[in-house]
Amino acid sequence: MNIYINGYNILLIVLVSFISTVILVPIIRDIAIRIGAIDKPDNKRKVHHIPIPSMGGLAIFLSFLFCYMLFAPSTTQMLPILIGGFVIILTGMVDDISPLTPIQKLVGEIVSALVVTLYGGVSIDTIQLFGTMINFGIWAYPITIFFIVAIMNAIDLADGLDGLAAGTTTIYFITIAIIGYIASNLGGLDVIMCLILAGSCLGFLIYNFAPATIFMGDTGSLFLGYMISVVGLLGFKTATLTSLIVPILVLFVPILDTLLAIGRRTIKGKSFASADRDHLHHQLLKKTKSTGKTVLIMYVINLLFSLVSIFYALGDKKISLILYFILLVIFIIIILTTDILFEHKKGSDTNEN
Repeated sequence: MNIYINGYNILLIVLVSFISTVILVPIIRDIAIRIGAIDKPDNKRKVHHIPIPSMGGLAIFLSFLFCYMLFAPSTTQMLPILIGGFVIILTGMVDDISPLTPIQKLVGEIVSALVVTLYGGVSIDTIQLFGTMINFGIWAYPITIFFIVAIMNAIDLADGLDGLAAGTTTIYFITIAIIGYIASNLGGLDVIMCLILAGSCLGFLIYNFAPATIFMGDTGSLFLGYMISVVGLLGFKTATLTSLIVPILVLFVPILDTLLAIGRRTIKGKSFASADRDHLHHQLLKKTKSTGKTVLIMYVINLLFSLVSIFYALGDKKISLILYFILLVIFIIIILTTDILFEHKKGSDTNEN
């Protein structure tokens, strides 16, 4: 179901979701302190030096629920999405209070993906490549579940510095909302959800940008990753080469960082789930010596890829691919100037929170 959305409605949706999150975060922060959902410093991945309340993603989730009931059209398709969201929120909350093992967390991720695919019927059934239609058949559900779980973990890994995950996902939701709105001039379920989530993430950034007073925790990163994948499947379910490239372009940085992490840990003979400080944002942090500056640089990189994505979806694809190639070369140069794939020398860790 689509409803007409004008500039006033867009502003209203974003503003209400922003304000509701701003109101909810202090409440969730107090609850997190009382129940012991505190993120304590360590010497593995975390860069903050003092204990910080976690589970802030619950405020984003509650704001999303409130604004969905307020603005979104009634549809049976939303029920399995919400059930899957509840599953991943509960998984994240438990992990924020008492850390789960990687396998336990993976089970929660798979269950939420199963709900939205099997019960919700959201899946990548076919894809059209260069005029040829490919039907995945029985592989449609495994491929879709893998996609959802992969995106959740990519966003989870991106949540390594104050404001990084919230800002990155805000850019994604705004980008997909722009593409969906311009393409149809209507407000489909995917567009409305993107506007709500963008406003909610912006509201959370008030408290989460450096120096953060609360972290979103796995409650937030897993939920946002889940919603990113679901929105992608809803908005680009008519799978063509274009529809697959756009979400990948928008999420290029966190996806590539995840692949590099897997490669790096494989080279070192470590588990994929092992924590480290060799992600792209950690490498940039060592150079800038400032969390705020590092996060802003990451915002700019993500924004550039998002702009190319919009141009690709709505403009000249040849020119946009050239621009994308230029960005890719620049990005590779940045990676080569860091130690992201290999063990970095000790004594260079300078962190700020």
